[in-house]
Amino acid sequence: MARVPAWRSVARLSVWLTAALAVIAGVGAASVIVSGWLIDGVERANGSRSAAAERSDLGSYFDAASAVFSGVALLLLVITLLMQQRELRMQRQELSLQRTELASSRNELRRSAAADLRSLHVQLTQMQMDDPSLAEVWHDYPGMPPEAMRQYLFANLTFGHYLLAYTWGDHTEAEILVYARNLMRSPAFRRYWVASREGKTGLPPDSEEGRLFRIFESAMAQADDVNAQSPPPPRRDPAPGAPTPAPDTPTGTG
Repeated sequence: MARVPAWRSVARLSVWLTAALAVIAGVGAASVIVSGWLIDGVERANGSRSAAAERSDLGSYFDAASAVFSGVALLLLVITLLMQQRELRMQRQELSLQRTELASSRNELRRSAAADLRSLHVQLTQMQMDDPSLAEVWHDYPGMPPEAMRQYLFANLTFGHYLLAYTWGDHTEAEILVYARNLMRSPAFRRYWVASREGKTGLPPDSEEGRLFRIFESAMAQADDVNAQSPPPPRRDPAPGAPTPAPDTPTGTG
């Protein structure tokens, strides 16, 4: 973009100043002319300048009443402004309550939609548990016996139940951890967890399901630590008359 020369800026500023001074001079001259016309009109209406002055002096007697009315008008204006401010504050509070109710309604609709989706998932899982051939549609655990498939599907429903409770805030992370520890004591649930762990590792870490996955992983790690620290079962001596097993003989080349 080309720069405007300095002399052009000065000339333009001079033009604007000249125009402003001309406007001010015109307004001043018009005011003087109008004032003189008004004064002349007042003197003609009262007959003479002395009569107009006398009437002006009479009007000064009512300055106190005029001041009272001016004060009352100012007070009414202040009261009106205060009332308008109060109404605006009440409107803002009402709008805030409406926004809160709308947010609550959206949360309730979201919870209702999640409950409906969960119910549909339970129905689909129930159909798979009743008919093992339908489990092959999702193909999550191919070649698994029907009994183990039912256990996996039920374990998945249990995990989904705690996911819904955790998402809605019905249980804290500490409470979920306690429930997860109890589930990890079940060999069937541990087998399900090991089989489904790879599919859950790719969950977003900041999602509810991702956080719940880490809670269950922590519960499983704690269960593994407890199993590792527990002493081995005591050795039982053979019953009297029972054959003693032969010791293992090392094999090798002579």
